[in-house]
Amino acid sequence: MESLELMRLAPEANAKPECFGSRNSPPPSYGMRHRFQNHQNRVRSDLAVPAEKRTMAYQRGSLKKVRRKEGETWVLRYRVTSADGRRVEHIATIGLVREFPKDRDAWREVDRLGLAVRINDTPGPGRASFHFLAEHYLKADFGADAVRPKSANTIPIVEHYVRDYLIKRFGEVIAEDIRPLEIQKWLKSLNETNGLAWTTIAKIRGLMHRIYKVGILHECVAKNPVLHVETRSRSTYRAIIITPAQTVAILKSLPSPLHYTLVLTCAATALRSSEILALRWADMLWHEGRIQVSKRWAKGEDGETKTDASDGYVPLHPVLAGHLRAWQVQTPHAKPTDFVFPSMKAKGRKPLYSSTFVADHLRPAAKKAGVHIEDGQRFGLHNLRHSLSNWLVNKAKVEPKTVQGILRHAKIQTTLDLYTQEDSDETRAAQGEFLTAVGMNTTVN
Repeated sequence: MESLELMRLAPEANAKPECFGSRNSPPPSYGMRHRFQNHQNRVRSDLAVPAEKRTMAYQRGSLKKVRRKEGETWVLRYRVTSADGRRVEHIATIGLVREFPKDRDAWREVDRLGLAVRINDTPGPGRASFHFLAEHYLKADFGADAVRPKSANTIPIVEHYVRDYLIKRFGEVIAEDIRPLEIQKWLKSLNETNGLAWTTIAKIRGLMHRIYKVGILHECVAKNPVLHVETRSRSTYRAIIITPAQTVAILKSLPSPLHYTLVLTCAATALRSSEILALRWADMLWHEGRIQVSKRWAKGEDGETKTDASDGYVPLHPVLAGHLRAWQVQTPHAKPTDFVFPSMKAKGRKPLYSSTFVADHLRPAAKKAGVHIEDGQRFGLHNLRHSLSNWLVNKAKVEPKTVQGILRHAKIQTTLDLYTQEDSDETRAAQGEFLTAVGMNTTVN
């Protein structure tokens, strides 16, 4: 009945305001005009959306149980549009059935993970919420089609910041309605109320900026309110620096040849913890005098290096090579494909556990060697990397560009600003040279 009524009114849509039909017909009621106007608005709204998206339903997906090695697992089945325009099925892991015994529990986890938003290529009716925009970013910037792939270590950290901070605060707000000042006040409150470090807040701001940038690229939003937002980003962290004498004392406190060789190699090469754990004997290029660094150990498996600049080589001095060859003779895992620093508990199938080694051996040895480490203060293999950089620049007077090459930093500023601290002996000597130059070369008692 309503459709007939609308058809009767449709020809009169372009009539003059004072004319509703024929001269003798009464004007339509207010309810009829209101329904007709809503119909016209729906037509205009539909025409504003491309035809291929008008026919595509907003999907919820479907749950399925699959058998896996770790146990029966819930997965969410859904469809995505491939690069050639075809709709293909994908799945997303939800969790073990023993953790979510009923399907309603699994659906709650789907909602918590934001998958109901992420599996859809376009937002639902109306303008995109920030929740949709953030989940779209995680899907676009972390999936198989990402231009800038993320490491296994980076992904959970980013998801934590996005879901536990950004979506928690702005999730239900329309993305284009969020104002720059509103963002800046919130970021400031994270420091004043939540006690977050400004470096962490700067990362959250950077992620929010990236979310909008990807959203603009995919035409989900038209503007980026984060562009005008400011934060403080200078780090107050100062790494504990170990002197060569303290390094020797630490080595003497490590009776295990495995631990001894690990610390010596790390101290002399400045390899990152994840890189040194991923080393196999095949990476020792004895005749070339260098070590190949092409992967890192993360989340229990090999992964890509932290940056493109990290994928390369570090020098292998004959003295260090001699210690590594001596260890290769002693280790039961000396084949080219074996780990250089294996976990004996895992029978060489994995490298040793860095956190366990630091807590049980390196940290106690460093304290015994006179390194001042307060309770809760960060200290580990990475401090050996900082220490080598600091000593090479300040004491050995090695060219910073050479040190950058050893540390494999993409930017020399990282080497100088973050990995090199001012040397008090050097600064006093420089001050003394000035005092001598102005004729004050004697000590006043």
